[in-house]
Amino acid sequence: MTTGVPADVPTGAPTAGDRWPTPAARSATPPPRRRRSRQRRRTAVAAVAFLAPSLVLLLAFWIGPMIGTAWVSLQDWNLIGEPSFVGLDNYTELWGDAEFHAALGHTLLYLVGYLPLVFCLGLGVALLLDARLPAMTLYRATFFLPVISSWVAVSLLWKWLLNPADGLVNRLLGMVGVTGPGWWTDPDWAMPSVILASVWKDAGFVAVILLAGLQAIPGDVLEAAAIDGAGWWRRLRSVTLPMLSPSIFFVLVVSLINGFQVFDQVWVMTEGGPGGASSVVVEQIVKYAFSYGRVGYASAMSIVLFAVILLVTLVQIRLQRRWVHYE
Repeated sequence: MTTGVPADVPTGAPTAGDRWPTPAARSATPPPRRRRSRQRRRTAVAAVAFLAPSLVLLLAFWIGPMIGTAWVSLQDWNLIGEPSFVGLDNYTELWGDAEFHAALGHTLLYLVGYLPLVFCLGLGVALLLDARLPAMTLYRATFFLPVISSWVAVSLLWKWLLNPADGLVNRLLGMVGVTGPGWWTDPDWAMPSVILASVWKDAGFVAVILLAGLQAIPGDVLEAAAIDGAGWWRRLRSVTLPMLSPSIFFVLVVSLINGFQVFDQVWVMTEGGPGGASSVVVEQIVKYAFSYGRVGYASAMSIVLFAVILLVTLVQIRLQRRWVHYE
């Protein structure tokens, strides 16, 4: 019995009727590796095209000024005359500047008081707003209102509230038989006054971020923990906070960066006083640049502050692997 296939054609080999590519067509088709390379190039070009507007703005308003600040930090310049190159003299002077060291210490003191308070208050507000209560939208807007308020307005408000003579806080303390402190007029209470104003303003931002993280936690996980007998505190400690750790990490990083750059509330409430008790790094930068006319020295302070913030942020990113859970 014949199959119609010539004897000299192996079984399974293509016949003339099959549409197999000719040798010329096969040579015109690029190999898979070359096709993947072309596809990657096209994807890269498309990505650059879409990112170009943002990259231009980033270069113009972030990377460019940073490079300019680094260059100015090597100069002696008063914003009017010609700058003169002094090399690392500004950094050498900064190394032995007791006033700058004090300002850096006050900034760290501010962070020590600010970070725990703003996080705990923000977490408490987030847990409250996550509850199903009537008029919850109104409560959320009320807590977030200070965040969108001007720092100048908030600082003036708290400067009045903490006025030692006729401020509302000292009046309320007097009603319960407590003599109020001097607040922003007292060297020992000037920084706590700034911290209170900062926590009141920023707690709403922290609460919104943590609230978003709370609402992303699956409800069946909490229900399973409750069925297993875990109380509210145990669920918070063993389920909620671990699953909220990515949001907590973001809040800590952003709050720490903002805390190092504290300025507005200090400038309005205390102007770094009394006696330099609330002086911070950014306040020193502004004074040296625009009051003393030492722009190069102020730029050196900015570079040092940037290096400190970068180092602390990298340490946070390194340590987050031990306690942040993304699954």
